[in-house]
Amino acid sequence: MIRRSRDSPAEFAALYDRHASVIYRYAARRAGDFVADDVMSETFLVAFERRETFDPGREDARPWLFGIATNLLRRHHRAEARMLSALAKSAPREATADSSDSIAAQLDAAAATARIAGVLKGMPGIDRETLLLYAWADLSYEQIADAMDVPVGTVRSRLNRARKTLRTGLGTQLEESENEHGRLAVAPRDA
Repeated sequence: MIRRSRDSPAEFAALYDRHASVIYRYAARRAGDFVADDVMSETFLVAFERRETFDPGREDARPWLFGIATNLLRRHHRAEARMLSALAKSAPREATADSSDSIAAQLDAAAATARIAGVLKGMPGIDRETLLLYAWADLSYEQIADAMDVPVGTVRSRLNRARKTLRTGLGTQLEESENEHGRLAVAPRDA
């Protein structure tokens, strides 16, 4: 598709149609809706301008596009840091007394989100980016390696370090197991 767009730029629209929504969701989760539109648009603008450099031997354009988006998001790191800081500060620290299980569950979820956001904010940027490509963009180790232009072993090391940082930062033991899709599932361990 990208190869064909070199001769016929209109062919590039199919690439946009196929991948724009996942790039948008990834950017929105990383930096918020206010940045996601810009990052998504700029990702495809950069991809279009650099389509001559795309390796036609690649089976999938997704890792290439996520690599471009991740590089653009680095520019927006300050906004991301502010968002994570605000999220960590805005969530309630303790649940208020109430008989509603629903409200208690929402407060617990908000507190957990704030704790996770705080840990993510304090994590080294490269580890955070690797973790978010895995967790939010749903890329495989190989696709992350392709997107970040690093060996697969480096991706594994970064994810291991990020998980350790999460465990330490959350102060809980996490139970990790692979789900039916071969992805690592994480849940609190029963005490």
